[in-house]
Amino acid sequence: MAGAIRLGMLTPSSNTVLEPATASLLAGTPHITAHFQRLRVLSISLEGGSTGQFDAAPMVAAAEMLADAKVHALCWNGTSGAWLGLDADRAVCAAVTTATGIPCTTATLALHEALRLLGARRIGLVTPYLGTVQTAILANLRAEGFEPAAERHLEDPGNFSFAGHAPALVTRLVREVAAEGCDAIAVHCTNFRGLDAAIAVPDVPVLDSVAIALWGALRLAGVDPSKVPTLGPLARIA
Repeated sequence: MAGAIRLGMLTPSSNTVLEPATASLLAGTPHITAHFQRLRVLSISLEGGSTGQFDAAPMVAAAEMLADAKVHALCWNGTSGAWLGLDADRAVCAAVTTATGIPCTTATLALHEALRLLGARRIGLVTPYLGTVQTAILANLRAEGFEPAAERHLEDPGNFSFAGHAPALVTRLVREVAAEGCDAIAVHCTNFRGLDAAIAVPDVPVLDSVAIALWGALRLAGVDPSKVPTLGPLARIA
């Protein structure tokens, strides 16, 4: 199809939210399609070898499969860089692009870029993660020049279980964080149902990680995010 844009999403194997959520966001733009390749991710912690799930080799293997579909951009549609550090994501992207020749971003790199473009400094954070993971995310936000404000997390080791938390719960947590004051709120987990909160809490930009990953991939593919109005506040950040 002339003018078609194909986005390749590197997807955690136990994630059941991001594919239907991404499809929903793209429902009104049939010339833009997302294509998914899974890699093994079963739990989120800082212990027991969990961090090895995010090594470059499985990312590259998944990316090479997506390259066969001639996608225009690739995105690691997971948030591991939030606690491992942005350099870990940058290294993955470099390895993927070296292997495929296709530009690559991640949900976390896109989040940090969006926060800077918004001029946001005080950042609220909502996740389902363990406290140790949340603490690492907050430390990395500080290292990148942001000031963490209020936060909520659920002490869930996930990853499959993250999808079981109802959108109403996520929205309640976002409202609690918003009430404490911040410039923007990150709902940072691509297997967490944060899209409703982004609509329900209009007084502060709520950046859901599934929407953020799509936004980042669109920009990398040379597509103006305003072409996807379902992205909400992100659609207005070029």
